[in-house]
Amino acid sequence: MVQFTYRFEKVLTVREQEKKQTESAYNEAVRSFEKVATKLYELLKKKEDLINYQNERLKTGLTVDEIHHFAKFIDSLEHAIEDVQQKVNQARAKMQWYEQKLIEKNLEVRKYEKMREKDFSAFQEEQNRIEAQFLDEISSLMYNKRTI
Repeated sequence: MVQFTYRFEKVLTVREQEKKQTESAYNEAVRSFEKVATKLYELLKKKEDLINYQNERLKTGLTVDEIHHFAKFIDSLEHAIEDVQQKVNQARAKMQWYEQKLIEKNLEVRKYEKMREKDFSAFQEEQNRIEAQFLDEISSLMYNKRTI
């Protein structure tokens, strides 16, 4: 029996490798996004805790220097939050870009796999046809041999 060989096997292999590379890059982008988003969360939580602490201290009384110190610290936290927010947006955009590329690579791989399935079905049908033809020839030879 003849062995099935897919004509685009090398192309499919290359596409699968590209998909794995894109998947790896996407996973790295997700980790990067999570890391930056966690940093943003921590800064926002720190700012919230500081404001709560300052409000509690205001109830008991604060000096002008302490109020000024808290205001400067909150201002610096807000600048850090803005910077990290921009990094979060960039990381999100990068992650979404890789996600889109991964979807495209998945579609390409699926397309070649579907073509391989169709080619294999056609191959099997052809092999079955050849086998049936061979069996017909054998049976007619056997019939002719018996009649002679």
